[in-house]
Amino acid sequence: MKTLLAVAAVAGLALPFSISAPARAQDAASMSCNQLWHARNAIYARNGYCFQTSRARAVFGEGCFPPYGHLGGWERDRVDELQMWERRNGC
Repeated sequence: MKTLLAVAAVAGLALPFSISAPARAQDAASMSCNQLWHARNAIYARNGYCFQTSRARAVFGEGCFPPYGHLGGWERDRVDELQMWERRNGC
């Protein structure tokens, strides 16, 4: 990416996309139950989870794909954190 930016700058070219800082995850402690639900399920959706509820299917679609919701690393940690806050808030 740095090389692309350097070449574009030297050539005086405008890039067809914007470069911005990566989005930061919202602090789970300040999220509503709906926000916690959405954030948690968005992670599963990115990983191909086969949703069973009509609410999740309406929001994230019915399609599922490998790895079928299997999470690892930071995503597993984030889901654990979101679920902890859902329990703590009585969601």
